[in-house]
Amino acid sequence: MQLKGQVALVTGGGRGIGRSIALAFAREGADVAVAARTRSDVASVSSEIEGLGRSALAWQCDVTERDQVAALVREVEKDLGPIAILVNNAGIAAGAKTAEMDDDLWERILRVNLTGTYLCTKAVLPGMFRRGYGRIVNIASIGAKVGLLYSAAYCASKHGVLGFTRSLALEVAGRGITVNAICPGFVETAMTDESIRRIVTKTGRAPEAAREALEALSPQHRLIQPEEVAVVALMLASPEARGIHGQAINVDGGAVMF
Repeated sequence: MQLKGQVALVTGGGRGIGRSIALAFAREGADVAVAARTRSDVASVSSEIEGLGRSALAWQCDVTERDQVAALVREVEKDLGPIAILVNNAGIAAGAKTAEMDDDLWERILRVNLTGTYLCTKAVLPGMFRRGYGRIVNIASIGAKVGLLYSAAYCASKHGVLGFTRSLALEVAGRGITVNAICPGFVETAMTDESIRRIVTKTGRAPEAAREALEALSPQHRLIQPEEVAVVALMLASPEARGIHGQAINVDGGAVMF
């Protein structure tokens, strides 16, 4: 088991990519805390983790609130032990033309996707520094590398996550901590379902045609499955991945080849 005896914290862990990562970690021996805004989602994933024979903690948390994040980290370390792995997966998306975007929506997207990543990382770093070990995996997007139509706020936030990842990697190099990002394409999740609904609303296409349009962005002509992202997260979280640092790894079926 690659992660036996380690403690992982996965934000946005109640569904989709976060759920798949949490379960993958548990299968490899980690005890896992899952945090999200919806209590029922994290409670369900926590039960799944315990069903795999590992300890779990379900915690309702808004990653944009510094005090809530601090309380989350304290509770994880009290109940499960020192956090060795952090996966910053909490995120939101919404489509709008820049000229028509609500300013509050812009702020909310940047605060959840970028500031939330910063706050959670800042909260776990002191413990990782003391122990001389840590794995930080930030879930970005292909929207961290290219622009996506009607997604200025989302792409700005994810470009920010990528810049944060690379800068932090320089800061912590040589301290036993690695920092990397994963850049998924369109994944079979509720977020992509919402993207499909927005395409239908804006274009009048049928849902099947809207889905096909997203699939066509990949040379493989398909959506990525959450488990495919989890495989990469598991690799980056392992002790053996100490040489992978400051990288942004695409999981997108070849949609973006850099």
